[in-house]
Amino acid sequence: MCLAVPMKVMSVKGKRAFANLGGVKREVDISLVKNIKAGDYIIVHAGFAIQKLNKKDALKTLKLFEKMRNETY
Repeated sequence: MCLAVPMKVMSVKGKRAFANLGGVKREVDISLVKNIKAGDYIIVHAGFAIQKLNKKDALKTLKLFEKMRNETY
């Protein structure tokens, strides 16, 4: 199963961006999404940015991921 996750863009170089999620840094292809800059949030799937996301929605989604991660079964 694959999962797309929101990540914060730290820097951009051409069609590549360096993004961060909870201290995990990844190089991401941003050729599918226009006007990406440092500080933006993007949805990343399989190493590609597939959508730009506003900060409010990104933080809300990350909070839900954290809640799921902390639940015990």
